[in-house]
Amino acid sequence: SAVPKIIRTGYNSLDLVHFFTCGPDEVRCWTIREGDKAPDAAGVIHTDFQKGFICAEVYSYADFVEHGSEAGVKAAGKYKQQGKNYVVQDGDIIFFKANTGGGLKKK
Repeated sequence: SAVPKIIRTGYNSLDLVHFFTCGPDEVRCWTIREGDKAPDAAGVIHTDFQKGFICAEVYSYADFVEHGSEAGVKAAGKYKQQGKNYVVQDGDIIFFKANTGGGLKKK
């Protein structure tokens, strides 16, 4: 089927990339613009994550496949903590840390 090629071509034409979030029982794929920084990616999930962004713990899907698990990625030193200026890469797997408590002020 040509559908996957059409989808990839469309994403490339629109400058879109994917990142993933993982939990114990689900994996989600999110779409953002190429060049978006970590807080912007967090905001796609929930605006409170963007407002209270602390850091992003990041590893690539390719590293996950190579090392077989999150623990393997950590053992290989490929699990990185990134700040507000990190540009999300296509295929990143990200765990966001954010202050979503009552300490957030409205702008």
